[in-house]
Amino acid sequence: MTGRSGRHRETRPASLPARLWAARNSIAGQVFSVTAVIVLVLITAAALALVFQARYDSERGARDRSLAAAEAFAHAPGLPAALASADPTAALQPLAEGARRGSGVDFVAVMTTDGIRYTDSRPELIGQRATGDLARAAAGQSFTEVFRGDPSDAVRAVVPVRDARGTVVGLVATGIEVENVGHAVEGQLPLLLGAAAGALLLGTGGAALVSRRLRRQTRGLGAVEMARMNEHHEAVLHAVREGVLIVGADHRLLLANDEARRLLDLPPDAEQRYVGDLGLDPRTTELLLSGRVATDEVHLAGDRLLAVNVRPTEPFAGRPSGSVTTLRDTTELAALSGRAEVARERLQMLYEAGVRIGTTLDVVRTAEELSEVAVPRFADFVTVELLEPVLRGDEPSPGAGVHTRMRRAAMSGTRSDQPLQPVGDVIRFDVPTAPMATALAAGHAVLAADLHAAMGWRAQDEPGTKQALDYGFHSLISVPLQARGVVLGMANFWRAADTPEAFDEEDLSFAEELGARAAVSVDNARRFTREHATAVALQRSLLPRVLPELSAVDTAFRYLPATAGVGGDWFDVIPLPGTRVALVVGDVVGHGVHAAATMGRLRTAVHNFSTLDMPPDELLGHLDELTDRIDQLEDGDSGAGADGPGLTGDAEEPPAGITGATCLYAVYDPVSGHCTMASAGHPGPALVHPDGRVEFPELPTGLPLGVGGMPFETARLVLPEGSRLVLFTDGLLEDRHRDFDSGLALLSETLSRPGRSPEQACSDVLSAMLFPVPSDDIALLVADTRRLEPDRIAEWVVPDDPAAVSRVRREAAAQLRDWGLEEASFTAELILSELITNAIRYGNEPIRVRLLRDRALICEVADGSSTSPHLRYAATTDEGGRGLFLVAQYAERWGTRYTERGKVIWAELSPSGGEGQVPLEMDLDALEDLGW
Repeated sequence: MTGRSGRHRETRPASLPARLWAARNSIAGQVFSVTAVIVLVLITAAALALVFQARYDSERGARDRSLAAAEAFAHAPGLPAALASADPTAALQPLAEGARRGSGVDFVAVMTTDGIRYTDSRPELIGQRATGDLARAAAGQSFTEVFRGDPSDAVRAVVPVRDARGTVVGLVATGIEVENVGHAVEGQLPLLLGAAAGALLLGTGGAALVSRRLRRQTRGLGAVEMARMNEHHEAVLHAVREGVLIVGADHRLLLANDEARRLLDLPPDAEQRYVGDLGLDPRTTELLLSGRVATDEVHLAGDRLLAVNVRPTEPFAGRPSGSVTTLRDTTELAALSGRAEVARERLQMLYEAGVRIGTTLDVVRTAEELSEVAVPRFADFVTVELLEPVLRGDEPSPGAGVHTRMRRAAMSGTRSDQPLQPVGDVIRFDVPTAPMATALAAGHAVLAADLHAAMGWRAQDEPGTKQALDYGFHSLISVPLQARGVVLGMANFWRAADTPEAFDEEDLSFAEELGARAAVSVDNARRFTREHATAVALQRSLLPRVLPELSAVDTAFRYLPATAGVGGDWFDVIPLPGTRVALVVGDVVGHGVHAAATMGRLRTAVHNFSTLDMPPDELLGHLDELTDRIDQLEDGDSGAGADGPGLTGDAEEPPAGITGATCLYAVYDPVSGHCTMASAGHPGPALVHPDGRVEFPELPTGLPLGVGGMPFETARLVLPEGSRLVLFTDGLLEDRHRDFDSGLALLSETLSRPGRSPEQACSDVLSAMLFPVPSDDIALLVADTRRLEPDRIAEWVVPDDPAAVSRVRREAAAQLRDWGLEEASFTAELILSELITNAIRYGNEPIRVRLLRDRALICEVADGSSTSPHLRYAATTDEGGRGLFLVAQYAERWGTRYTERGKVIWAELSPSGGEGQVPLEMDLDALEDLGW
């Protein structure tokens, strides 16, 4: 607009009070008016309170100062003596004035007990009686008071003065005049009033700023307009048939309309609460917290199916935005969706059952897995009962009455205080109409939807069923566990108070399917248990129960099967002629009955070959040839066709061969201290010296048994006296978590500890090296070697002259007398005569004779010929041929072993001579003419 002069009029902004006055009917104006009045009232009240507080504090300070000054003066040294002097006023007036000036009080008066002043700040009052009640002070009590009277109003303190005996001999009164106290308060009033004015100004200005901001945000609307707007907003918000939720940036619910509260069953105080605390479905909560955009996402809310839409709000003033969510009830699809969800959960449970049930091939654990997989998603409690033969791994007997009693193998539940019989109890099914007995008789699952009406079940155990009903059990499904048409046990699915819904027909079908899958796993576990028990029995029968007691070695052993089952590791200690001993350890790849049987065959073969007293390399060569022959026979390559005897077409799969076995064979001679060993693909032994030093001797390792093609080599060691040999299988050293070299280092460290017996060494080795879950068998053999003392050995070199036989025989008899073996002397002379005579006749030089005194008396005759003697029966007309027959008759054992340069014929005799002792009248010289 323009004025009369043609210029634009200048528009000046109105002042803040003018604008507030113009907007006095708006929300902003009303807020300003109310705020200003509240600020004025509060500041006025605060100022008055401060004034009264200051006066109170001043008066209280005056009391404290007066009492402190009076107490100090009353307890001053010499005051009682001054009161008792001839002129107390002369003595005390100067002191009282000095105390008054020093303490800042208005007067200090010393009085008699009845109130006559000796001193006072006003000399004209000396000698006059003080007004007021002084009886309390005369009685010995100090007090303060606001005194009203002559000569002036004051805040006074009166304190008694006591002599050395505690008698009140005077009074001291100090005080500050009330007028002076009031002056102190008045001095603070300007500051208080100035602070109040400043606070009023700040409060009014703040109210004006708040009002201005509110007016800008409300656009100057008044109360009526705001009320109408709110009415329209509420009407629209709560009239729509879609739920509306407004969530702030801090994930708190800002607003929810009536439809949203109904659909989501929100509590009355839901607004301003964190979304995660509203108890919504987890998927719905995740969507509201994520802030992502959603269009018609389907979410479950109780028994409703909701279509959810989420959109973010626009950011305001730079702050993060929230979101607006709309909910649409699709109740018509809820039932279909619910059934689909239940079906999906059931399929998921069946999948989990297939994965979780039967993981260990243990019957009891399989039953436990069945009970665990159904709790709590399908049943509140699950019990599994199995027949006794099934628990042992046997085939259940179809005889009558076998299904009336089972043993509880597993139980799971949502709570531990349930009244059901515990695991291990025998469960009987004596009432035919009980759900369990009915299911077993019918061969299919039976539903008892209401246990209160299941009279057969209640009659089976009235006290127990009553307790179960009182606990809350109300619904049951009994499922027989059958595999291959054979009942193995049964599973019972229970629902209690935790799940008020009873089982229905769909649940019955699901339980039967779950039981059928579990029954197959139980049957597999049962068959595995039977095979495992068979393998364990076979292995125990094939492994040595005890080791022989020998003079050459002191032994101890440990054997641990793998967790996968019985394997083919084995060990042995075999006595050999000449006080020698064979130490054997072997390993057959694989587990189960086949591995155990293979181990037994190899161990028997080693025993048989060891009776021939072969060197270790030759023995392993024969064992390798035998293994290869067994493989060929079992593979059907022995000449018969694929359809030869024992096999018809492909009706039966040929058994697996035994290729993959390893063996270590060592022979220790306690006379010489030599140890000869050979290996067929097996780790060498550990040698522990007497000083604790551990070494692993270099040993030529041949191929495993059954591979063939290469000869075996022998290693010869001289063992120090008192040394220890440790033989083991590779299962002791290596596993998935440890390699072979690390195992050797740990074994060396464990064996290096001195001063332990073989038994203790075995225990220490297993404690240090055993895996928590060993994947392979472990065989450990510890042998402490000994030497045969020289005084137990007698040797002679026999010249190639028959006349030397008598001399050697006599010297041998003398040696036996020295050993205290006179009872065995004649038998030994007879055997030596025959063996030496025939060595001279048929053998080659050098001829040696050796007697060894051990647990038995051992006679050995060695010569340079490799001709093997044979035991035969001589005819009545034969002049010879009875020598070996006599040796066999009068020796406990005899035999021949071959050396690199000949043979040794040996015989073992009992130190007592034995039952077959030669008659004393027999002419030994005449026997020398007998031939072999």
